[in-house]
Amino acid sequence: MSYTIKFSAHAARSFRKLPRRIQVRLYAAIEPLRDNPRMTGSEKLKGSDNTYRIRVGDYRVLYEIMDKVLVVYVIETGYRREVYRLK
Repeated sequence: MSYTIKFSAHAARSFRKLPRRIQVRLYAAIEPLRDNPRMTGSEKLKGSDNTYRIRVGDYRVLYEIMDKVLVVYVIETGYRREVYRLK
């Protein structure tokens, strides 16, 4: 049972703006979410039922898990200081 990974428009845009070496590191962290979206190292965010984050050095990936449709929806990617700010 494998999940599909989808990016929000904002997350895809912010991912493309990152340096190439950071993109490679983030992608390597996102890809295993297909098999296990609640993997070791992911942390559930307070105030939400199904939003999680993974840390990749100084960068973060925020994502939602939609178990009914087997989708991992990436909400935001970016530097740790800015990823949690509301836009």
